[in-house]
Amino acid sequence: MGVRRLVRWSLVGWAAGAAAVAQAQVAGGSVVYRCPGNVYTDAITAQEAKDKGCRTLEGAPVTVVQGVRPRAAAPSVATSGPRPADSKVEPGEQRARDSDARRILDSELRMEMERLAILQKEFNNGEPERRGDERNYQKYQDRVAEMKATIARKESDIAALRRELGKLPQ
Repeated sequence: MGVRRLVRWSLVGWAAGAAAVAQAQVAGGSVVYRCPGNVYTDAITAQEAKDKGCRTLEGAPVTVVQGVRPRAAAPSVATSGPRPADSKVEPGEQRARDSDARRILDSELRMEMERLAILQKEFNNGEPERRGDERNYQKYQDRVAEMKATIARKESDIAALRRELGKLPQ
């Protein structure tokens, strides 16, 4: 009986101590306001809170999470200084770069157009052939929707490639 009584009294003492600490925090703490935009503060007066449209929080515990301090920006080291005027790219070299870029973009455009043609043929105007694993109609509809999205993405890729080609000099 002595051990049970000791355990019981220690639990009662622990609960009373926790309640006293919680009461001291509530009574000793200042009023916390919740302002628009999920801003919580206790650093304003009641009049300022009223003017800003803030509401008081009563009986709700407020948890403060410490944020990570941003690192000071390291001084950036320039890999190359400003170029002197005489180190400009020669017109012939620039034309060669432009023609290389045009050739690469043309080949990408051609490949994307071929892929789009294959996708559109498989899409069959919104009614692609059903596969054996698509016994469930929903699976078929999901595949059709995925094909539509893929076709739209290919079309936007083609439009972007054409825009890039339009920016290059002839």
